[in-house]
Amino acid sequence: MRRRLVPAALLLPFALLLTACGGNSSAGIGSDTDGKGSVTLNVGDQKGGSQAILRAAGELKDLNYKIKWSTFTSGPPLLEAVNARAVDIGGVGNTPPVFAAGAGSKISVVAAWHGASKGDAILVPNGSKLTGPNQLKGRSIAVAQGSSAHYQLVASLKAAGLSLSDVHVKYLQPADALAAFTSGKVDAWAVWDPYTSQILQAEQGRVLTTGEGITNGLTFQVAAPSALKDPKKAAVIKDYLARLRRAQAWVYSHQREWAQVWAKDTGLPYDVALASVKRSNSTRVAVAVDKPLVASEQQIADTFTELKLIPGKVGFGSFVDTRFNDGLPPSTTPAKG
Repeated sequence: MRRRLVPAALLLPFALLLTACGGNSSAGIGSDTDGKGSVTLNVGDQKGGSQAILRAAGELKDLNYKIKWSTFTSGPPLLEAVNARAVDIGGVGNTPPVFAAGAGSKISVVAAWHGASKGDAILVPNGSKLTGPNQLKGRSIAVAQGSSAHYQLVASLKAAGLSLSDVHVKYLQPADALAAFTSGKVDAWAVWDPYTSQILQAEQGRVLTTGEGITNGLTFQVAAPSALKDPKKAAVIKDYLARLRRAQAWVYSHQREWAQVWAKDTGLPYDVALASVKRSNSTRVAVAVDKPLVASEQQIADTFTELKLIPGKVGFGSFVDTRFNDGLPPSTTPAKG
């Protein structure tokens, strides 16, 4: 079967989807407003993120407050906006809050979802002779520095009895990593969905190992402490989180419908969007911000401190707020299958 080559240009829309990425910062790239009322909730989002899910699930109807959306290209600049009080709350993956905490940012993790980590993968070309992560010693691996994939790479190597010093790490952002991967300039690529789905759908590579059992599969909503201290803002944050939880549950039972919306909103090919929805997006379960969650994030923080990518010790427990747990199941609750 002939391989369908996907040019690097098609990765450009994906730069707007980096909820898990710790990569380069970019400022907000636009805003609009939903709802009406005297209270305005400033929400940081990423393309194809919370606003798209809420609208698709019908959860932006009957808002008695305003949501002003600001779109960011990745998690780190979104959290910079939260720290600066330009945004009240926003969604990110499991790694940006660790780096924000390490920088002493004023942030509070207020909600969490636990999903499958099958989309977090170390990929190798189809013709590679590698069959397991224990064979990566001496090999070159592309990864975005400080991203969730970076942590997954470190953890996967450790599980295989290896360390970063045993491999040749090439710190590349996804577009450059794709070019290096498809041209044979690296032996492997540690990355996340929807990049994983893109490579697999285009038959440009295969999975050597995934983050299942290695990474925590968590995504977060992170709020500004100043917004949480405002009773009116705190009340609408509670409502907003309830709507997000219902919308994410809707995705599980409407996977094809959501993939169509997501593809249209982001420019993803539909088959890639659907594969990513099935592998990653639809598996997420709303869970409590609890002690096991803090311990898991602390492990990530400690790992990056040891790698000298975060200066000093981070006490992640100081960066969470549990008031919105609302009887949710523990963070260790299995993802939807």
